[in-house]
Amino acid sequence: MMKGILLTAGKGSRLYPMTKATNKALLPVYDKPLIYYPLDTLMQAGIREILIIISPGNEDAFEELLGDGSDLGLSITYKVQVEARGIADALILGKEFIGSDDICLILGDNIFYHPKIKEMLQITEKEMDGAVVFGYWVEDPRPFGVAEFDEWGRVVSIEEKPQNPKSNYIIPGLYFYDNQAIEIAQNLKPSQRGELEITDVNAEYLQRGQLRIIPMEKDVLWFDAGNADRLFRASEAIRRLQQDGRYIGCIEETAYENGYISLDHIHSLGERIVMTEYGQYLKELK
Repeated sequence: MMKGILLTAGKGSRLYPMTKATNKALLPVYDKPLIYYPLDTLMQAGIREILIIISPGNEDAFEELLGDGSDLGLSITYKVQVEARGIADALILGKEFIGSDDICLILGDNIFYHPKIKEMLQITEKEMDGAVVFGYWVEDPRPFGVAEFDEWGRVVSIEEKPQNPKSNYIIPGLYFYDNQAIEIAQNLKPSQRGELEITDVNAEYLQRGQLRIIPMEKDVLWFDAGNADRLFRASEAIRRLQQDGRYIGCIEETAYENGYISLDHIHSLGERIVMTEYGQYLKELK
């Protein structure tokens, strides 16, 4: 069984002052809160049990937005990350939630879209043996973690922000791990930044010969919406796609397509907000 962790506990300092009074995952990306998009990605992977890790003081806002997930046929729980200790800390905070299961960890500011994203994500779960990450092609990979891999998708090396990258594939914020990830995270030492780095988790899987990468198609939409410029460009891209008739990040629609909720339930949700385009879309779903 695979569970999901959605990490939203970052300070959002690159989005200040927008994040002075709210968590960045609650900021709008076109017509939805940012958190809808990574949540939809987890749902596209067929995951129904989800832990959302949040920062102190935001508990009420997240629960008001998503509740316990029952409106979507999900089970959503929350945990506060009191101190920002890095991405890998999510695996430690989620230890009881994960139990003996596998885990998909996604960052709360990462947006993915492709018409066949569901197939990509569910193939990953079936084929996982250790850890699976995705490779996303970028023109200039130097500001990112860069993965070098062979023709079978086996990772050869991982470098953090290299001056001379060995490939153009970076690792975005979506990670599939087996249950070893908890033990690996617990044995990590903080980096020079004082954080438990997710790159070090991947490096340990690499050392064990259990890290596989799946290159994403170049037409996959991906945004790390962590600063104002990227947030704006993500909104523009989603607006353009939706004007072409492809709705992005609609968690109610994904819940219906996955068989979690009924069409009648979707229509009733749409009726509550029928004055918006989003509500009208839900009301007219077939």
